[in-house]
This record gives sequence, structure tokens and C-alpha cells, in this order.
Amino acid sequence: MGWIGESIESIKSLQIRQVITQGVSLGMIVTSALIIWKALMCITGSESPVVVVLSGSMEPGFKRGDILFLHMSKDPIRAGEIVVFNVDGREIPIVHRVIKVHERQDTGEVEVLTKGDNNYGDDRLLYAQGQLWLKRQHIMGRAVG
Repeated sequence: MGWIGESIESIKSLQIRQVITQGVSLGMIVTSALIIWKALMCITGSESPVVVVLSGSMEPGFKRGDILFLHMSKDPIRAGEIVVFNVDGREIPIVHRVIKVHERQDTGEVEVLTKGDNNYGDDRLLYAQGQLWLKRQHIMGRAVG
């Protein structure tokens, strides 16, 4: 019968009380994970409080697979900080270092330019077409660890 058939037979052999207990336990585990995630979002001020480094662009400091915790505060972003950002039109967040900070004189809005430590040039080629700087809304958080 295969794996599915065996699973159905094992479920049939369980008493209804055991099935309900296992279902409730699974629901509590999933609910607890979601509550913890939402709590971390509130505490850190970041839409994604934990990210994984997906490329080697930040080596040797961060290797592919490293886990970073993010925090987003109201403090101004400074050159040298490591930030995680999203680019318009791309779903995958990018982990890179801020190399320049630019404040617009007319609006006071702060914009940043980023670069991977292991890359030769800045990230302007990664940004949306015609975009030269990242704005605050693009930044998901600052790397904490």
C-alpha cells in the first residue's frame, strides 16, 4: 500500500481522543511559534527579526547560512553599519554594509548606499532601475549578531 496507506491505517487504529489530543498539540505548537515571531517583530521593530545570509557577498565577516538578528531603531543609520534591505521588484532581502550616507537638504530625508564586503563595487546595480540610493522604507533592519 505504501507510506500513505500505512499512515491512514495507523490513524484509523488510533482512538478519536488521541487524534484530537495530537491535533490540539500541533495547533498549540504552531500558534506558539507565530506568537513568538510577532513578539520579536514588536520588540525589534523589524518586519523580519531573523534572516539568513544567502550569498558570499559579505565574506569573510558573514558566510552563507549565517543567521542574523535584526533591530530597527529610530537612530540615524551610519556608514559602516550592516543593514538588511529589500529592493523594489525583488523578494529576497540583501545583507550589506552601508558605505555612504546622504541627507537631502530640502527634505532632511536620509538615504544610504550599500556594498557587500566581498564585492568590488557598490550596490547600485542591484537597486531598482534609476535608483541611486536606498531610502528608510527599503531597510528592514540592522544586523545585531
